[in-house]
Amino acid sequence: MVDVFEQVEEELRSDRYKRLARTWLPVVGAVLVVALVAALGWWGWDSLNSSKAAKAAEAYDRGMEALRADKPVDARAAFEEAAKEGNGAYKVMALQQQAGLAVSANKIPDAVRLFDEAAKASGDPILSDPPALKAAFLVMDTAPLADLEARLTPLAEDDRPLHAFAQEALALARLQHGKTKEAREAFVLLQLGQDVPDDVRQRANIAVATIDAGTAGALKAIVDAAKSAPPPAAPAPSTAPAQQ
Repeated sequence: MVDVFEQVEEELRSDRYKRLARTWLPVVGAVLVVALVAALGWWGWDSLNSSKAAKAAEAYDRGMEALRADKPVDARAAFEEAAKEGNGAYKVMALQQQAGLAVSANKIPDAVRLFDEAAKASGDPILSDPPALKAAFLVMDTAPLADLEARLTPLAEDDRPLHAFAQEALALARLQHGKTKEAREAFVLLQLGQDVPDDVRQRANIAVATIDAGTAGALKAIVDAAKSAPPPAAPAPSTAPAQQ
């Protein structure tokens, strides 16, 4: 009799396992398929990004070599390729090089557009703020004050990497548009700031002295000095794909 009960119990367990298998095996199989597809997708995406980064690096190097050889047409073509292939750092750097070539050719609107594109190509302020600041300086003499403030105010926040340069540019813009009091206050803060670069502090000293003396004729020299002292460049990218 005991053997009969054990046999019945074994059959019941067998039936229960079969029902569980019929219920869960399709689910487990689907999960495994999804996991496999995701793994293959990530591998393909990573391989594609690595390939694009390598192509961008090679094109960027060709552009720099063409610049050193004084071949601006070849350099422009190489930097266009690098900007198209690259993402993150390489795209920002390549667009900035194109903008520099446009400045050299006195194509200022093109240069501003390219600097603006470079600033939007990365969400990292270390990469995006230098081209944004360069674009602002290029339109300093022609843009309305509201446009300049919209460009510069975010860059002038204390947590931004080029805040001292942006604060200086914002003060110069306000000074040019007759907001002398606000400009002087900003220059005084630059004089007293603890993390202000020496060249910015020196120009702030000159600006305050110029405002106090009422000699506005020196303003252009101050603006030109600020323009000719570009902020630190973004770090050179590695060949690894940048994630932005």
